[in-house]
Amino acid sequence: GVSNAAASARPHKNTSAAIRAGPYENDCTQLGPSARRISSATHTMLMMRCAALRHHAALSTRRPLACNSSAMATRYANHARRRRIEQMRAFASARERARAAAAEELKQKNQRMLLYGSALAISTLALCYASVPLYKVFCQATGFGGTTRRAEKETAELLKPAENSRVIRVTFDGTVTDSLPWSFVPAQRDVRVVPGESALAFYVTTNNSDKAITGVATYNVAPPQAGPYFVKIQCFCFDEQRLQAGEEVDMPVLFVIDPKFLEDPSLKRVSNITLSYNFFRTDDEDEEEE
Repeated sequence: GVSNAAASARPHKNTSAAIRAGPYENDCTQLGPSARRISSATHTMLMMRCAALRHHAALSTRRPLACNSSAMATRYANHARRRRIEQMRAFASARERARAAAAEELKQKNQRMLLYGSALAISTLALCYASVPLYKVFCQATGFGGTTRRAEKETAELLKPAENSRVIRVTFDGTVTDSLPWSFVPAQRDVRVVPGESALAFYVTTNNSDKAITGVATYNVAPPQAGPYFVKIQCFCFDEQRLQAGEEVDMPVLFVIDPKFLEDPSLKRVSNITLSYNFFRTDDEDEEEE
């Protein structure tokens, strides 16, 4: 029986070869009735071989991938090209928006800087015009930098000469700026007073030009610690002074030294005070005589 099975198996190998070479429509049915004469093990092996052949036939008849087709390759290339173009356009659009935003931000920044600069320039100009009177008022109120005080309501209280007080020597000095063609000199070199005693002094002022000129004087006292105690009752420096061409005038200053001068420890050894004036021009141009 074994020899018969082996003999009958040989033509089946040829049959398997025929199956491998055939079109696979009939698959393993080509074995026919002879398959009944082989053992179950051989039959199982032949069936597995047949299944493998079917799988191989299925793979050999499968359509190739679309990417291997020239048409599909062209479509893929076109699609990739369109994607690149869209990406480039999106990038260019984003770059333009960024540039526009940066330009707008720079414009706003320049406008703010222009606004701040204009405000600073206007403030500086206003401060320049107001600095002299503001500084004058501040110094009169505080005696800062040796500036004298201006007598107002307490004049009667100040005019009480101190008894057994040392004598204070007050020296006068006067200068003018280069832009003012005036001569300005004190009529007396100095006066001697005691705190609480009023004194009157004069300055001689001459306009050496051929046109009317307006000027104003600033003043201070040395040493600076004596400024708060040097009180002016009346002075030409409180107002602008206008002199006609070649005019000469005597400008008075009436002052008193506050008796509290004697109570200040920093002025205990001070017996000399210098009152200085500086005249400067206030009109921008030479004014014609009316």
